[in-house]
Amino acid sequence: MFKKVLVANRGAIAARVIRCLREMGIASVAVYSEADAQAPYVAEADEAIALGPAPVLDSYLNAERVLGALEASGADALHPGYGFFAENPDFAARIERAGCRFIGPAARWIEAMGHKTNARRLMESLGLPVSVASGVLGEGIEAAIAEARRIGFPVLIKAVRGGGGIGMTRADDEIALARNLDRARALAARTFGDSELYLERLVERPRHVEFQVLGDASGDVRHLYERDCSIQRRHQKLIEEAPAPGLDRAFLDATAARMSGALARLGYDNIGTVETLHDAESGVRFLEMNTRLQVEHAVTEAVSGVDLVRAQILAAAGARMAEILPDPVPLQGHAIEARVYAEDPVRFLPSPGTLRTFRPPKGDGVRVETGTREGAAVTPFYDPLLAKVVAHGRDRTEAIGSLRRALDGFAVEGVKTNIPFLLRALRHPPFVAGDVHTGLAHDILAGPP
Repeated sequence: MFKKVLVANRGAIAARVIRCLREMGIASVAVYSEADAQAPYVAEADEAIALGPAPVLDSYLNAERVLGALEASGADALHPGYGFFAENPDFAARIERAGCRFIGPAARWIEAMGHKTNARRLMESLGLPVSVASGVLGEGIEAAIAEARRIGFPVLIKAVRGGGGIGMTRADDEIALARNLDRARALAARTFGDSELYLERLVERPRHVEFQVLGDASGDVRHLYERDCSIQRRHQKLIEEAPAPGLDRAFLDATAARMSGALARLGYDNIGTVETLHDAESGVRFLEMNTRLQVEHAVTEAVSGVDLVRAQILAAAGARMAEILPDPVPLQGHAIEARVYAEDPVRFLPSPGTLRTFRPPKGDGVRVETGTREGAAVTPFYDPLLAKVVAHGRDRTEAIGSLRRALDGFAVEGVKTNIPFLLRALRHPPFVAGDVHTGLAHDILAGPP
């Protein structure tokens, strides 16, 4: 087992990993920017090392500074959290070359799945159905138009290295495609360091269902069921739940087994999430794979009883599946998570400021993950996520009720939050009935307050 782990992230996920390391008896090292010097996670770690100024390219996304901190700390492993370097194969390889363990999949799997068109071909070769899409687009608009005609409008313009919905642009016709292509290419280059794009057929109002998987060093891969993440704005998730409401359990279990079986044939070796789209016409189709811990991992933890951070640390340390997961993995009750952001609840624009009041809710069956505190500043440098509130109940109705009460009691002053929208969503009749899809957030905003 590792003796000391550097956590190369910030905020709620850094605090989450540090807490797990403490429970496992492993020393933790935090890294922080000047803006995060007083953040709670920094104080919670056994050691803390400054990286540099607030901008991410000068701190959390500066590989040389993170590697320098790793060397100075004497840590024998690095946990990347999510975001930043979590899905960067070159960074993962450099950690391994430095004689440390990267707590995540091997660099070759991050590379294989990180390029979305290559990942689609790989999964299709293993017999999984995939969404209708193009290969990597060339530079000219003519080829893009030809591909869009073949796929059928409307299409989504997507970055091959994209994530978090960043840069995904809808094009309903050739004019919109021509207008948005160069802009999407520039954004992809600036955000992901790769300007390559591809097109995907836009499925109107599908369900977004993702499957949690975990592999060990021997390539034994198991699944921990699914999460429904259909409540989104600008392709970013707001509410996630498990199990997926209104879908046949046997169908979901069979799909999860297909996904984990395909990854076992590859020899996948740590945590991952297989993202799919589901609609009545085409069923479940592979969309992409995230080779990291997900923001919404606590939903799966609530219904399975499995600590996913502990599981991925054990897998990275060489433990076999029998030592990591129970067999079978239980599925108990229902869990639902809401992401609370410092942002306008209608336009979803960030709302920076100082948290004059910040009192997260408490209660049986309620879990709050946060990386901030009362008096802290919400800056424009980082994602404005304030907290994740997770409610677990005997069934979906009980979980929704618990989450409503928790959000009603969440006291925040000094910034705007999206809590009013979240409460509207949790009371929206189609949502309550389990009739969820990726267009539901639009419907909720368009309806009565």
